[in-house]
Amino acid sequence: MAKQASADLRIDLLAERHDRRRFSCGVESLDRYLKTQAGQDVRRRANAVFVLTVAVKPERVLGYYALCAMTVSQGEVPQAARKLIPRYPLVSATLIGRLAVAKDHQGQRLGAVLLADALQRAFASAGTVGSSMVVVDALDEAAAGFYAAHGFIRLPDSRRLILPMVRAGGAIGK
Repeated sequence: MAKQASADLRIDLLAERHDRRRFSCGVESLDRYLKTQAGQDVRRRANAVFVLTVAVKPERVLGYYALCAMTVSQGEVPQAARKLIPRYPLVSATLIGRLAVAKDHQGQRLGAVLLADALQRAFASAGTVGSSMVVVDALDEAAAGFYAAHGFIRLPDSRRLILPMVRAGGAIGK
């Protein structure tokens, strides 16, 4: 079922009706993933890929993100976040594997719309599948800054950032 992001934006699970061939965000690896791998990942349930479209042109992909399950070593979690997660050697998490906005729609806060939807879905499923944090691996410093501005905590010496699930629930709707 589709999620209504605003009056005319929709976020749906990737389907055959979505035109992936024309998508371009300016990052070749993100474009290639959507065009060649995302459909297989959805069919095989390796990743859930959600696409942002506009209601009047539901086949045109304006942006997308991918979610999947993963684990993180307790030692990788920054001290500031450890009190908010279980004390197991491996901590369950939800990975936002990719997040991209089409070049001609960048600068319109669609990345924030996609991130809010990803956090809402991660939080909603956390009680069912068990996930104590959201993880992102930023492609570059600009992406790391985007996630940090949305409350993610950066792991030392990397572009991996985490957001404890209790904070993800609080970030929804901001």
